[in-house]
Amino acid sequence: MKYMVNLYLLGVILTLLSVFVRLMESLEGLLESPLPGSPWVTRGQLDNTEPPKGLPDHASRGVQ
Repeated sequence: MKYMVNLYLLGVILTLLSVFVRLMESLEGLLESPLPGSPWVTRGQLDNTEPPKGLPDHASRGVQ
């Protein structure tokens, strides 16, 4: 029984370590290429003002 508890705790620790490593890798990717003059990206800077190409307008579908 104690053997199974040890295996379970080892699995939990390895899972948490994996999540932590992935989080650090994603933060490293964000910090490698900051915008000039600003280390943080605001929500407005992430929005693309152009509509995606290849998608039809609402008017071209016959919606009125």
